[in-house]
Amino acid sequence: MLKSMTAYACEEKSDQTLTVGVEMRGYNSRHLDIALRLSAGYAVLEEKIKAQIAAKVVRGRIEVRIYVKDASEKATAFEVDMVKARAFCQAAAALKTELKLSGELTLEHLLGLPGLIQSAENLQTADLHWPLMTECLAKALENLDHMRRREGDHLRADFIQRLDWIEEQLKVIEASADGLLAVYRDRLQSRIEALTQGVVTLDPMRIAQEAALMADRSDISEEIVRAKSHIAQFRSVLDGEEQAGRKLNFLLQEFNREFNTMGSKTGQAAVSHTIVAVKAELEKMREQVQNIE
Repeated sequence: MLKSMTAYACEEKSDQTLTVGVEMRGYNSRHLDIALRLSAGYAVLEEKIKAQIAAKVVRGRIEVRIYVKDASEKATAFEVDMVKARAFCQAAAALKTELKLSGELTLEHLLGLPGLIQSAENLQTADLHWPLMTECLAKALENLDHMRRREGDHLRADFIQRLDWIEEQLKVIEASADGLLAVYRDRLQSRIEALTQGVVTLDPMRIAQEAALMADRSDISEEIVRAKSHIAQFRSVLDGEEQAGRKLNFLLQEFNREFNTMGSKTGQAAVSHTIVAVKAELEKMREQVQNIE
């Protein structure tokens, strides 16, 4: 089963005074990489959230933004850091006495003190909100998976079309390779005749032996058999249920190795041109495979 690593999903759920939203974007990556952005006060849930994502996604960069809107009275409460306020007043009074300064310390001075008044954070808030958050996250992951599967189906159809074309080209290469012995015999005989100008009598048996040696060095039957096997394995992986990205990438490397060997062995221009065209198609497939989980 193919799944694309590029996808987008979002979900929002509400429960009385609480609203949770999840936005997810998937990108290509060799490994699982989760980038998480959370509303303030929910960092304690980060590991739970990442574990829930990792249970559904094996590979790829997943950027996740989770926002929480709490309209309850607790969410609008504030608390004052009295320790900081007293310390500030004592320091201001000491400064006034030491430097013999005039003026009075006012509320405005205290309100300008950073961090003096903050939203009251209930330590149990994150845990209380987790059920709705995990429900919303699960739905967003379901939507993300649906899009990744849909994109994977498109990629699978594209791969099958390209494999069919490569299979046809492999038949052409195989048919051309079957006549190598006759080609080398005729080519060798023509060269000897051109060099000797017909003065030397040619030994048909010796020519046949030399042509056989040349054909043996240029034999690509083993590479053709392995290429056919790779095509069969590629189709099997496409139809399988496991993550396919790494397997397909490996098979494409083996494909390239076989066709590179064919190209170095064969001496026929037509076959060489066909191999170059096949390698160009394999490169397109390799680029597509980078997008598969």
